Amino acid sequence: MSHNTIAINQQMDKFDGHDSVWLFGYGSLIYKADFPFLERRPASIANWSRRFWQGSHDHRGTPEAPGRVATLIPEPGAVCAGMAYLITPEVFAHLDYREKNGYLRFATDMTFDDGSAAEGLVYIASADNAAFLGEATEYAIAQHIARSAGPSGPNREYLLNLAQALREMGHEDKHVFAIERYLDQLG
Repeated sequence: MSHNTIAINQQMDKFDGHDSVWLFGYGSLIYKADFPFLERRPASIANWSRRFWQGSHDHRGTPEAPGRVATLIPEPGAVCAGMAYLITPEVFAHLDYREKNGYLRFATDMTFDDGSAAEGLVYIASADNAAFLGEATEYAIAQHIARSAGPSGPNREYLLNLAQALREMGHEDKHVFAIERYLDQLG
């Protein structure tokens, strides 16, 4: 699958006719909501783990030297903490462009921190997209991130902003925090 997923995402009709839809963010969407939203609430989704296995050719890297950004990997029993946004369908055009580098919209159930739940959508870059970089050790990922930059800035900023946002929410993410420690050691 091409890493430009705009056209594929525009075909998703699961939420057609809805006035608003919950969007689950687990990476930069936690700390960088550059779109209008009606409501914002901490939430989580089950059976997924956040991993820095997706390449970024358009934001935190270049086509010649992609950076590494977060995606979700299926993991039974895991819980991924993030931020949910109630958005109107008009926001999809912006989000489809922002997440065009291999991410597809998927329907998901999310649980809010108060225990209530809702169905919404999440953007996930699966292993079959052209920008997927795949599994690596946290140290190797930190080395990759340390040398990567793109139009949205240094790849390091993405990882550090995500780690800080997760701490502010009171959530532990061993993968993210291990990469952060290695980045600190690399200088």
